[in-house]
Amino acid sequence: MVRRPSPLPPPATPARREPAAASADDTLDGDDGSGVILPLPTAVGSTAGPRGRARGRSGGQDAGEVRGSEPDGSAPGGSDAPPPEDVEPTEQPVGLLAVWRASRARRKALRAEVRRFTVRQRRRRALWVSAIGAILVVAGVTAAVAYSPLFAVERVRVVGAVQLDAGGVEAALSSQLGTPLPLVDEAAIQDTLSDFPFVQSYTLEARPPHELVVRIVERAPIGAIASASGYSVVDAAGVVLSASTEPPPGEPVLDVRGGVDGDAFAAVGRVMRALPASIGDQVTAVSATSAFDVTLTLTSSSRVVWGSAEESAMKARVLETVMAARPADTVTEYDVSSPDAVVIR
Repeated sequence: MVRRPSPLPPPATPARREPAAASADDTLDGDDGSGVILPLPTAVGSTAGPRGRARGRSGGQDAGEVRGSEPDGSAPGGSDAPPPEDVEPTEQPVGLLAVWRASRARRKALRAEVRRFTVRQRRRRALWVSAIGAILVVAGVTAAVAYSPLFAVERVRVVGAVQLDAGGVEAALSSQLGTPLPLVDEAAIQDTLSDFPFVQSYTLEARPPHELVVRIVERAPIGAIASASGYSVVDAAGVVLSASTEPPPGEPVLDVRGGVDGDAFAAVGRVMRALPASIGDQVTAVSATSAFDVTLTLTSSSRVVWGSAEESAMKARVLETVMAARPADTVTEYDVSSPDAVVIR
């Protein structure tokens, strides 16, 4: 007995998505006249032929709406995936080390920019700091050396002494020996020089490394004033320079009313200081009862009527010229009270 093989199963037909419904408008006539129901394409606007365009315009929805989405709101083509533009990128977590490195790099870049834009200012500041530092160093070294025993006074020298004994003044200032030049005691020097009446003024000059120079301006005596105790040599300020019982040689005798504190003595002082040495050496006496009648007596016994102390410098020049033309031993009196009109008797 022969068995027949069993028939094979029919091939599986792939499932197709059927259109939701077919209307009467969806039936197209075939060429053979039989009615065939065909599904509408997804994009109605892309249907070929006039009927397709007409059906797209007469349909219940816009062609653009058909193209954009399905009736249930899903993406075209039946896929449930969102459009590409709606996909949010996945954020990766940032660690603390990455944040610290980024902050450090930003700070370094900022510092580099600051250094680049302030290079000229930093150079100028460095130059000023260097200059000031050098000055301070030099000043400090100089002060340290100047106030050290390396610049101590080893010699005191007096300059300008004529009537004074320079050696005596130097011996009186010996207390300053061994003192650094910047630390010389000027108050002590002033007290010492005040004991010498002929010193009118003085200046100190330090000559490193070891010499101290004292420049003295002496008082100029103008004559001797007679008193009950003798004669006192005075200068134009009335300061007594010396005293003796006899008229000092070479000094004129002053006969001034009112003493050294009156106006007459001030006028005599101005006149005597204006006289040149060639005339002052010939004066033996000076008299004045007021500030307007100063009279000089010369060695030849001739007189000089001076008048007031006004224009004393001009009167002295005129008198010197006249005496050169007419010597004093040939004249009894010179009247220069009016220097523009000199009278000779």
